Amino acid sequence: MAFGVGEWKTIARAGFGVAMLGVLAGSAFADDALKLTELSPNGADACFGRIYDAAHLKAHPKQKVARIFFYYGHDPVSRPNEEPTANSDTSYNAFIATTVRGAKAPEWAGGWCNRESEDGKTGPIHCGMECDRTLASLKVDDKRGLFLSDLQPDIYLDAGSEEELGAAEYDRQALGSEDDNFRLDPMPAATCKAEFARIDPIDPALGPPLRERLKPDQAFCYGRDYDAAHLGSHPDQLTQSIRVFRGPVELASFASGGDAANWPDGADIAVSVTTRQKSAEVTQTYSCQGEADQWRCAASPKMSDFSCDIAQKEIFLKRGADGTMMLANPNSSLAIVDLCSKAADGKTKSDDKIYRLQPMPQSACSP
Repeated sequence: MAFGVGEWKTIARAGFGVAMLGVLAGSAFADDALKLTELSPNGADACFGRIYDAAHLKAHPKQKVARIFFYYGHDPVSRPNEEPTANSDTSYNAFIATTVRGAKAPEWAGGWCNRESEDGKTGPIHCGMECDRTLASLKVDDKRGLFLSDLQPDIYLDAGSEEELGAAEYDRQALGSEDDNFRLDPMPAATCKAEFARIDPIDPALGPPLRERLKPDQAFCYGRDYDAAHLGSHPDQLTQSIRVFRGPVELASFASGGDAANWPDGADIAVSVTTRQKSAEVTQTYSCQGEADQWRCAASPKMSDFSCDIAQKEIFLKRGADGTMMLANPNSSLAIVDLCSKAADGKTKSDDKIYRLQPMPQSACSP
């Protein structure tokens, strides 16, 4: 392993946001956005929020939320990311960020808001999110304050989490019994943007996203070779060398069937590895799509036949500091093992979970 697992943000935790963004992008279209004039009379992004003082929190011991902000408009969460630019104006239009007592940063959820009526012009305002869940119900008072209700205690948890986590852990992670029926004050849009920016501050050393750094019609090569000293200090690592690349075959595949406007969705990459046990190089192809700040790349049978369905074998690519590329292999999806063997079932057991890869000349990735 090139560095500690803790340096890669938890894939499982990020998965909730990623899955949600994908569903939302398909559920709320640009021509539906910013039509609720009560929230945004002039069509501009609108911000509402409230920060509770110590006296209020002392008087409401069952309220966990110390800060709450509701944002209606264009995405305040996105930062230099990997999602295709073609999708940037076809997404959700409502966002909630809450910070519970003692937390250093907010949690957030996004959705879309519409009136609960057939004509979409009358009735109460309901904000939904993925899997037919409720984000919130809204009402604006005569002073332009926002009354927010129906905030679900498990808004940041997966469906069915109470059964999976158990009552005690669910209560710890869920919002409190008094975390509902908030009255929020109108605030400048910049205030909400600053609040959402606290969730995951941008590291300037990471530079532009991979989808900007790596062009649809350009080859690339990243890799690493591990020396005897490194392998000696990592006895559970199988990988001796690794390459991630797009060459003539991958470029031709995207040129014939890909859409540059949706880059990197549909981009093929190849990953070649050698291991301590086998000096022969093994290459596996993956098909990628951009999700939040990473590429999710599923193993593809294009190069050879498989006795099993390998579509669930996924790796993840992220931009690293100073021009590097990070590769995560959380679930035995690299060809350091037979992808159809029992050894490839479940989480990666060896010390081959995360790699920090350096840019290399294309000749270093020749098949």
